[in-house]
Amino acid sequence: MPPATASVTPSRRQGAEPSLSEMSAAGLRAFFRIALAWDLSTDEQIILLGSPGRSTFFKWKQSPQTARLGRDTLERLSLLLGIYKALQILLPQPASADTWIKRPNSAPPFGGRRALDRMLAGNVSDLVAVRQYLDAMRGGWA
Repeated sequence: MPPATASVTPSRRQGAEPSLSEMSAAGLRAFFRIALAWDLSTDEQIILLGSPGRSTFFKWKQSPQTARLGRDTLERLSLLLGIYKALQILLPQPASADTWIKRPNSAPPFGGRRALDRMLAGNVSDLVAVRQYLDAMRGGWA
């Protein structure tokens, strides 16, 4: 049986780095699925993405393939996807994983508030803190 080959889009050679538009579109599609699972409001989504203008946000939502995100937004998306993945690993029941960010948490990074409150403070460092906390709970980097 011949080995399986990876499918390669015509615009990209095998092994080539994804383009900014490919990373932007993939990140946004994943983010909007996570936002739905986490039951985030439009305003919460905008803050988590770094506060783009509302018209920009709705353009990204309608046509993620046309977005060309900056480094800050791509970093935010990476952190949010990591938070989502860590929750899926730590809490294998999807409903528990998806509601964790909205439950009060007495752990030091949260001080009795919700992880979402920390994430909505607006700074990349707040997303990093939540990601590091979850990775430490998984036994990963802290």
